[in-house]
Formats: sequence, structure tokens, C-alpha cells
Amino acid sequence: MLIEGKKICFAYDFGGSSFALQDVDIDIAQGEFVAILGCNGSGKSTLVKHLNALLQLQQGELRVAQIDLRNEQEIWLLRRLCGMVFQNPDNQFVSPVVEEDIAFGLENYEVPREEIPARVQAALALVEMDGYEKRAPNTLSGGQKQRVALAGVMALEPEIIIFDEATAMLDPDGRQEVVAIMHKLHRAGKTIIAITHYVEEAVAADKIILMHQGQVLACGRPQAILTNLDLMHAAELVPPLPVRLYYDLRRAGVDLKKCPLTEEELVEAICQLRSKT
Repeated sequence: MLIEGKKICFAYDFGGSSFALQDVDIDIAQGEFVAILGCNGSGKSTLVKHLNALLQLQQGELRVAQIDLRNEQEIWLLRRLCGMVFQNPDNQFVSPVVEEDIAFGLENYEVPREEIPARVQAALALVEMDGYEKRAPNTLSGGQKQRVALAGVMALEPEIIIFDEATAMLDPDGRQEVVAIMHKLHRAGKTIIAITHYVEEAVAADKIILMHQGQVLACGRPQAILTNLDLMHAAELVPPLPVRLYYDLRRAGVDLKKCPLTEEELVEAICQLRSKT
């Protein structure tokens, strides 16, 4: 496993009785697309901030890419292997020019100067923002800003990319842009961890980790998690619209062959039903 965690506990008032994480186990394989799903306050962001040591491990065990999180001497390497894109891209910008902002991280990691321009160009091309090198980040749309922030992460060539509510502040078009880039990077072989409370963004994941009140309620394929009404209710989340329609139709006496997760699957199921009548 690329990421292995056992019995992780964390309290912001260390030593107190209020836990943000309680006995959390996590296993993520290399190349997986994992959605960590839960309502606000469920512990999603607290958990992933352990993966690159933004939060110090208090209790339990955690290894990322064979690095033991209790070994502080390897934290610098860990943060290069495990890149993070945050909710507000403005908080990640350190320069008034896009290409300089992306180069900043490379300079910090002492990448040879002659290699930096090519790395910047490659990162921008990967997130489909080539041509924006000279632009100021504050002139970009929300989705474009988030892609530039991601380019800054990608320039360091991480193995794991964490999106911590990276679409929460975007309009629907911006969300779609960023989600499309996530899947593009996944197809290229990157391990993607997407933290979200939007159930629609979890539909196409390889695996969902469902969290509530600092605990893992369930872990499994989207079909098993998102169609389980009891689980979704326990997590205080509303199932995707096609799932809700499936159960509404079933209550009305219309039984589709399979519970759909997407609108396309719903349309196909209804068409198959009509073809039999």
C-alpha cells in the first residue's frame, strides 16, 4: 500500500477529550482515485493534513510512500512526494506572475535553474493553462486560479496529489474544470485523493472513504456506498439525484434493473425499461 494508517487519533486540544479523529484506519494503493466524503466537520481535512505532516501524528501509525510520519527527518521529502491543493487558491500564490509563482517551489527545492523554465511550461500544459505564463493570478477565474495552484504542485512531480475541498469555492463551470483535471492526472498514473462534500464528485472514484464525526463509517466502491440510504443518512449526506430517483421510482412500483449513479446511467436504465414494455 502507498498509504497505510492504523488507529489514528487526533485532538486539536491535545490531551483533551474532544477528538477530531477517532481510531481511523486508512489504506490507499498506488494509482488509486480515492474520494474522502463527509459533511462539514467530519474530519476529512484533519485526516489528509496528516498525510504530508501539516498536522503532527499524535496517536496511531501512519506510513506514506514507506515514510513513517513519526520520523521528522523525512518530512521535507514527504511534502515533495505528497502535494496538496487547498480550497482557496489565493492562499497558495506567492508571486504576482503565474510563471514566477510556479517557479518558486522549484527554487525552494533547489531544482537547477536551467531546468526550471521547462518544468514550469510542462506543469502549465498538464493543467491546460499554457499561454498564461505572464498573467497575474488575480486576473484569472476561480477555476483557472485553482489550475495554476495545481500546476505549482505538479511542477514538483509528486506521486500523490491531495485536493482538499479544492472545488468548494468554485462555480459549476470551475468545479467541472478542476474535476476533469483530477481525472486526467489519475489516467496519467497519479494517486489522487479528493476531499469533498459534493457526492457527485465521488461517483467516478475508485474508492470512497465515508467519514462522520471523526470516524470512518464505511470504505468501498461508489456503487456500494452512494446507493446505501442508511449509510448516507448516517453521514448526513444526500445521495446523488439518480439514486434518489431510483428509490422514488421503486416506491411507485417501477423497478429498474440497477441503481444508477449518474444521469447517463439513469437514462439508459429507463430506456431499457421502456424497450421491454
